[in-house]
Amino acid sequence: MVSKTDDIPASVPGCNPVMDGAEDGALQATGASVKEPCGCAHGADTAMVNGDAALPEEGELKQEGNCEADGGEDSNEQEVIVIQDTGFTVKIQAPGTEPFDLQVSPQEMVQEIHQVLMDREDTCHRTCFSLQLDGNVLDNFAELKSIEGLQEGSLLKVVEEPYTVREARIHVRHIRDLLKSLDPSDAYNGVDCNSLSFLSIFTDGDLGDSGKRKKKGTELEQIDCTPPEHILPGSKERPLVPLQPQNKDWKPMQCLKVLTMSGWNPPPGNRKMHGDLMYLYIVTVEERHVSVTASTRGFYLNQSTTYTFNPKPANPSFLSHSLVELLSQISPAFKKNFTSLQKKRVQRHPFERIATPFQVYSWTAPQVDHAMDCVRAEDAYTSRLGYEEHIPGQTRDWNEELQTTRELPRKNLPERLLRERAIFKVHSDFAAAATRGAMAVIDGNVMAINPGEETRMQMFIWNNIFFSLGFDVRDHYRELGGDAAAHAAPTNDLNGVRAYGAVDVEGLYTLGTVVVDYRGYRVTAQSIIPGILEREQEQSVIYGSIDFGKTVVSHGKYLELLDKTSRPLKVQRHKVLNEKEESVELCSSVECKGIIGNDGRHYILDLLRTFPPDLNFLPVDGEELSAESQRQGYPRQHRHRLACLRQELIEAFVEHRYLLFMKMAALQLMQQKANKDSNKTDMPAISETSEAQADVSVDATQTAAAEGATDNNGPTENSNPTTSQISTESEENSSKPTTNGPVDPAGTRNNECKSPLEDPKSREVVLNACKAVGSISNTSFDIRFNPDIFSPGVRFPEDAVEDVQKQKQLLKDAAAFLVTCQVPSLVKDCLDHSTLPMDGATLTEALHQRGINVRYLGTVLEFVDKTPAKAQLEHFYRIGIIELITRCAKHIFRTYLQGVELSALSAAVSHFLNCFLSSFPDAVAHLPPDELVSRRKNRKRRNRVPGSGDNTAWASLTPSELWKNIAAEAQSYYHFKIHCESVDQVVEKYGLQKITLLREISVKTGIQILLKEYNFDSRHKPAFTEEDILNIFPVVKHVNPKASDAFHFFQSGQAKVQQGFLKEGCELINEALNLFNNVYGAMHVEICACLRLLARLNYIMGDHPEALSNQQKAVLMSERVLGIEHPNTIQEYMHLALYCFANGQLSTALKLLYRARYLMLMVCGEDHPEMALIDSNIGLVLHGVMEYDLSLRFLENALTINTKYHGARSLKVALSHHLVARVYESKAEFRSALQHEKEGYTIYKNQMGEAHEKTKESSEYLKYLTQQAVALQRTMNEIYKNGSNASIMPLKFTAPSMASILEQLNIINGIIFIPLSQKDLENLKAEVQRRQQLQELGKSEEPAEDGPLELEDKIPVD
Repeated sequence: MVSKTDDIPASVPGCNPVMDGAEDGALQATGASVKEPCGCAHGADTAMVNGDAALPEEGELKQEGNCEADGGEDSNEQEVIVIQDTGFTVKIQAPGTEPFDLQVSPQEMVQEIHQVLMDREDTCHRTCFSLQLDGNVLDNFAELKSIEGLQEGSLLKVVEEPYTVREARIHVRHIRDLLKSLDPSDAYNGVDCNSLSFLSIFTDGDLGDSGKRKKKGTELEQIDCTPPEHILPGSKERPLVPLQPQNKDWKPMQCLKVLTMSGWNPPPGNRKMHGDLMYLYIVTVEERHVSVTASTRGFYLNQSTTYTFNPKPANPSFLSHSLVELLSQISPAFKKNFTSLQKKRVQRHPFERIATPFQVYSWTAPQVDHAMDCVRAEDAYTSRLGYEEHIPGQTRDWNEELQTTRELPRKNLPERLLRERAIFKVHSDFAAAATRGAMAVIDGNVMAINPGEETRMQMFIWNNIFFSLGFDVRDHYRELGGDAAAHAAPTNDLNGVRAYGAVDVEGLYTLGTVVVDYRGYRVTAQSIIPGILEREQEQSVIYGSIDFGKTVVSHGKYLELLDKTSRPLKVQRHKVLNEKEESVELCSSVECKGIIGNDGRHYILDLLRTFPPDLNFLPVDGEELSAESQRQGYPRQHRHRLACLRQELIEAFVEHRYLLFMKMAALQLMQQKANKDSNKTDMPAISETSEAQADVSVDATQTAAAEGATDNNGPTENSNPTTSQISTESEENSSKPTTNGPVDPAGTRNNECKSPLEDPKSREVVLNACKAVGSISNTSFDIRFNPDIFSPGVRFPEDAVEDVQKQKQLLKDAAAFLVTCQVPSLVKDCLDHSTLPMDGATLTEALHQRGINVRYLGTVLEFVDKTPAKAQLEHFYRIGIIELITRCAKHIFRTYLQGVELSALSAAVSHFLNCFLSSFPDAVAHLPPDELVSRRKNRKRRNRVPGSGDNTAWASLTPSELWKNIAAEAQSYYHFKIHCESVDQVVEKYGLQKITLLREISVKTGIQILLKEYNFDSRHKPAFTEEDILNIFPVVKHVNPKASDAFHFFQSGQAKVQQGFLKEGCELINEALNLFNNVYGAMHVEICACLRLLARLNYIMGDHPEALSNQQKAVLMSERVLGIEHPNTIQEYMHLALYCFANGQLSTALKLLYRARYLMLMVCGEDHPEMALIDSNIGLVLHGVMEYDLSLRFLENALTINTKYHGARSLKVALSHHLVARVYESKAEFRSALQHEKEGYTIYKNQMGEAHEKTKESSEYLKYLTQQAVALQRTMNEIYKNGSNASIMPLKFTAPSMASILEQLNIINGIIFIPLSQKDLENLKAEVQRRQQLQELGKSEEPAEDGPLELEDKIPVD
């Protein structure tokens, strides 16, 4: 497909199309520009990938085949890397097993073969061994390609090695992991990156195999299609128990009763010299108590008992190199159960057992028995961290690891992959360690470094991580809002760290930062700058200010480094005055401090004001906001003065201004050209520009009038009044979202403007356009913000007054842009269903993607309330209300928890939930029973965990008081009125579900509750008791490092697919998948998105089994990484059901759809546009298996929902009518069928016209139905007339064919197959290309329509 010249690959730099000719789909990117356009829809000379400038490094060639890159014309222009990745097979011979073949790749390390052997069923019990090739031991950390003589067919021997204490511990730990491999308790307890997955329960094991086993033909007879009562449309009960169905495999087969460390450890000196390493105590299932010695030669029974120490070997001693071999000899039950356990373990899908990169917590759990577990006990009581004791040097130097990985080379693809993989790994380890540390700090298990101070001022160091609490210590934030500011600062700082990390400037370092909310406290965990603890902060800060701008210093090297970030982050270089009235130049906010560590690295910290302040929430005396903001009631008082605009908003605002800039310049240049042509060259330039601007002004006013809001409030300091007026007008009123042009924030747009600037008139045009949009340069478009404007205590030099005025105006414009453009565009996207939030998390994500902070939630809800189409936004409004209420409750819960001591925690949490959700009016708290409250309590008050106040104040909370507080919080924080005194009134007024409220508050606060049915509505007893609260987890925020190359491949693949080049798109996305796996390991949100798209492509290209396999992985991964009831998981379940149906697994498809519907009911209730899609799917499948009555219940529900959310005249509704009509036809109820089909026909006729094929199809179907109805009537009349001896014509009752059902399923799921001829394709290509070029020029406002293939999920990647 991609056009090729002789030997230069035709492609756009950074677009990486896949070449057909190269072996194995080698990927080639090129530095040689080819004039022939590649098929990827931009001319060969433009370089853009989805709004990103060409990738920084153009030259990589990833060859799968084992071939040398030939030095064509391009080899001198670029460096070419060839990765030889041909796998080969080696034989492995382990003691006591047959040799087996293993496929390996040259890049693998020997270590990875070790891992494979420790996981294989027949060798999993070995941990202490070496691999030998011809008698030579292989180095564990060597890459296979570097080993001499290792080739296809080599025999590697597994040789048992002597144990050390470390190896013995690893062995015992590994055996314990094998014994626990099917036990879900780690996932429920949220430890070791385990998480839950329930897919296999609904698919009865692995889909691939079961698909082959089942006989297709007989499937119809055996399935029971009736869903449980609570899943049927209209059911009001929302049970909680089905959320985590019990898996029969999880009832673990007991192999041992007890395996634990013996009390005789560690071995005394004389036994050490006999090779004893440690002693174990074991009780077998047969109740045999044995004591085992781990020695250098292996494990054997000794003669010790519980109370007498006798280390001599027992007789027989059963000396074995592996503990499993020993136990198999002494316990028949162990042997039998261990074998079947391993069989089951190996049968599970790998994605069910791989660890996730970051811990996922479950908000419900069943009652799990607490079993004895030596390793867990040992981990808890040693301050060492799990495996980290096996790393030389004990604790890890996190700062060194985080910074060293950043310094790794990144010149070419393999280097970048290594670097990104290392960065990602260290980040996920750091996040896990920081979370453990933060919990230990709050639980009072870590000694403070300033123990003399009061608890809220304490700071901690644990495992080389620095912890501080989110309170305003030493009145640092007094001017900014005290504790509220101290609570907001860490998340702002984290956003700053994220932003600088993404820009990734060489030589500029940020701290590892994790923010943990736990038990009502906010803890910030940071890596430690070498040497900072030895010196005072004053002397180490060489850039920035430690007192919010009173004293300020600067430093050349920092300016040079930060200057590189100023363009991508839109930060303006500016001067401020210090205490000596000298002006100091900065390229960040004053709080941003630069410290050179003892390692010589340049660190920046305190990045809380990386982005400019949000004036809507920052009232400043003497400053007026634009009229549009004022009309909406801004500026508003906020808790603190650290409210910043989000990076996404800055990007959108700049993009919006860029389009404006291009439009103005283009209009004026066109005008000039027109004037030149009519020989009016003597006219002064300025009048032309003002005419041109008058045009723009008219244009802007028209859009404004269309949007219903005109406003002429312009800034005054601009020289040309027209200009200024337009600038505010057009930007405040074009509420149309204009984020289409592939505008690159960092590339094209901040470069010199492309117009011919030699000509003074064009220069004039550009100058005017620059002024109008507030660019900081006069010759090119370049908008940046000064983050210090409106910071209390920061003063600017005299000569910067004009600049500061401009910056103030820009900030007001940005604040107005948020309210007038972004909020309406969000609501518009919800109206046309391109944005479909289902719960609080997805709503927040939708707000954030448009740069709207959650503090605007009240404004958004008010806007929805005033929208004429409010009924079609009911789902959005309801989710918004739930989010607002649970966030208010979370704020209250935070302070509530701080006054609770540990022993009363479960009582306090259950009391709070009762007040929040239970209809029981006088919820009374259970105080902990008296016998535990000791008289010596007063003496112990001193060293209690942070926080203070009366320990039982929490018990006096009442439901009415809590709801009063929630209403007050909603008013003061979100400026939104909730008129409700109790949970039942809220539920009634807004149509909420208590179970959804429970889920949202639990997820937000980290509460874990017992999985059982709660009776919220009983007026006689409270819903929760303290036994129902199982745990409280931390809520963790951290940086997510990205896999940049993989992401670019993924985006190019998506672009290809949307232009209809499926095969190329598929290859690119496969390549992206490889790279993602390379960086993130097997589990990650982005891999999930990749697999989903891949499955969809497989499906469209007709490879149904492959689609099924990829989608199964996507579902498992979504469950494990995002959570079992995350909205994304629900959608993955729906896609999987479709592919199951296409593969003929009907009962599985139904089970999956029922699961999706149940989760949907839990998460947001029945009244949601997405529910119509689920119900249409279920209805169609039920129709296919001839369950007509059930099918109708679901399809009619879908029809009702579609009518409500898409309007009665929408094509979706027409399709719904048609589906219902088909079921009535199958039931031979022709009158009802005709009625529905007529409705559909009318919609098609009005929307598409008589001639459209849909209208014709519908009219044909109507004729057919009428004939059938007439035939039926005739037959009936015949029967009435002649009684039993009537001659009856046989009627045709047709069960629907699977193919027709599948066709309808594809249509409703947005998968459309369009047969295209080669000529169509060519025309389409040309069309797409023309559009793209127009868009490049910024002229075309219409986003290019997608290619021939409509893919409904353009995957959101955060």
